[in-house]
Amino acid sequence: MRSTHFTQASYLNKESRDRAFQAMTDDEGVDILIIGGGVTGAGIALDAATRGLRTAIIDQGDWANGTSSWSSKLVHGGLRYLYNLDFKLVAEALKERGLLLEKTAPHLVKAQPFLWPLKMPVIERAYSAVGIGMYDTMAFAGARGRHTVPAQKHFTKKGAKKIFPDIKNDVFTGAIQFYDARVDDARLVIDLIRTAAGYGALAASRVELTNVVKNNLGTVVGAEVRNLETGENASIKAKHIINATGVWTEETESLAQEDAGLEVLASKGIHILVPRDRVKATSGIFTMTEKSVLFVIPWQRYWIIGTTDTPYTEDINNPVATADDIQYVLDEANRLLANELTKDDIIGTYAGLRPLLQPKLKEGSESSSTKVSREHTVTQIAPGMSAIAGGKLTTYRVMAEDAVDFALGETAKARPSVTESIELVGATGYSAAEAQRAKIAQIHGWNDERMTHLLERYGSDIHELLALIEEDGSLATPLAHAPQFLRADVLFGVRFEGALHLEDILIRRVRLDLEQRDRGLSSAEEIIEIMSEELGWDAATEQHELDTYKARVEAIAAAENETTDSAATGHLSNAQTVVSRA
Repeated sequence: MRSTHFTQASYLNKESRDRAFQAMTDDEGVDILIIGGGVTGAGIALDAATRGLRTAIIDQGDWANGTSSWSSKLVHGGLRYLYNLDFKLVAEALKERGLLLEKTAPHLVKAQPFLWPLKMPVIERAYSAVGIGMYDTMAFAGARGRHTVPAQKHFTKKGAKKIFPDIKNDVFTGAIQFYDARVDDARLVIDLIRTAAGYGALAASRVELTNVVKNNLGTVVGAEVRNLETGENASIKAKHIINATGVWTEETESLAQEDAGLEVLASKGIHILVPRDRVKATSGIFTMTEKSVLFVIPWQRYWIIGTTDTPYTEDINNPVATADDIQYVLDEANRLLANELTKDDIIGTYAGLRPLLQPKLKEGSESSSTKVSREHTVTQIAPGMSAIAGGKLTTYRVMAEDAVDFALGETAKARPSVTESIELVGATGYSAAEAQRAKIAQIHGWNDERMTHLLERYGSDIHELLALIEEDGSLATPLAHAPQFLRADVLFGVRFEGALHLEDILIRRVRLDLEQRDRGLSSAEEIIEIMSEELGWDAATEQHELDTYKARVEAIAAAENETTDSAATGHLSNAQTVVSRA
């Protein structure tokens, strides 16, 4: 049985992209044009499309190309914000966490326990219990009287050691366990784009904004763009443009107005990955550090450990973890871990940039056009164009609603957001798919780990994956050098999730870039074989895809030996890219 919501309209592939590009550049134009295909832009596309607006979204790279694929991969209320008394912010995030867990993306978002180690047995336990108790209560209220995750539990030192045997004896006296949630950030973005497309949004990746078009009154009326896959230049007529480009915000808004909009500073956060069996524990850990926070987050096959929070002034297209960054995270983790980690344990690293913002207004201009919350800001750049930045992955839906409300102005009241009740692709029928777990496993000879992997990737769309395998039984074969993934995972990424290049599969669909020391390079030729047949590549294209990805792998390896951002980023800046923006 296939998901009833899975329609051809929600397919993302080369053909759908080409059709979307032609449609958004036709004479009809669009109501809303979104620049930026991260989680914020994707959320805006879904919000606008489900209000009945003719919506288009473009990104100069792949979907989730920037910050949205390099987060801590958490859906969380922000427990630490309670200690800054940011109650409204935390309540908002906890409500959104509940929606994702229960309604909009239960296949992607999973409850995740964390231990909060206590150093003082009485005083710290008391105030931490109050803080976490407030966290649980606010989540309960946000979910209208339902528990979307278990409540806090208190553990003695002995009890905590049973949950996290690898914690050092001298760093804690006991612990409190609380729950947040985790998500594959890139998959969330892709599912948002697919769902938006299913509701009529026109989505085209690797389309670059080259100019903003104004009429003689100074009102923005459209955009000039370049199709980076073909080199074609075109124009998009738009009643309103929303800039959702994160750390690229200033670069984008400068095309419309030099001295207004948002000023964005970048802060770099890095994470390391180690094998799942390297740390003995059944829960994650969360604690504060002198410079940032430390998350130790369990996934099926690995642990994600981070993060840093350092000012970044280099090439924003190519942040990368330096030797100093990696050592810092190792040192912070080893303050807790009895079986200390070394660089040899690391199977992957990644770096992302957080956009830190403040309003930047022309002298004498009014600030009334700016809507500011503690977490995100929406402001007018020029008549007909606005920008949104800040926030976090968890609250993308609220940000999207605010951005579309701002664009619509007074007419927003007649077209309110409906995304609280919109399920993403894979969510509709997910419970039924879970109920068929044993039957599917028996038919295909898959173990429980494989079924968990597939259901958490696809939800009810697992039936579309199975349909591919029915058509071609070889697709049920695991990848030779990455047996945790099937050949069908690759084809699904191309046919339904918009992957156009080898890097799109390895970095944001199959994500071997994260969990293998060679960043999936050993599987590249097999993946190219599957992609080539689907996309009609010739031998020269296949070689270019392989060479480009290999150059990226080598550049990151070299960068990880550097101690400064400038030296490290230089390695990636000099590597070739799959498409040229020259």
